[in-house]
Amino acid sequence: MNSFEQMEAVIRQRRSEPQQGSYTCYLFEKGLDKILKKVGEECAETIIAAKNGDKEELVGEINDVLYHMMVMMDECGISLADVCKEMDQRSAKIGNLKQFHISDHNT
Repeated sequence: MNSFEQMEAVIRQRRSEPQQGSYTCYLFEKGLDKILKKVGEECAETIIAAKNGDKEELVGEINDVLYHMMVMMDECGISLADVCKEMDQRSAKIGNLKQFHISDHNT
């Protein structure tokens, strides 16, 4: 079991067996709006860390984004396997560069 699978299992367990003082349980209690707010905050912090060029800080912020995304996924009924399946399908595509429409502004 890898780190993502372990985290997914912990998140599921917190939902089914709430523990007092658990941050994950707090997020589930507050609901989707709170979870989404945290996803947004962590994304913004990740962008700033990337811009600042601090690798250690960036790794921490990416971890925070991934954790909050996984809580959101659980709240929305999406599993890590669902996301991996989609990623596998996308990685199998060849030549999927999106073609951009070029407008002729002279006509």
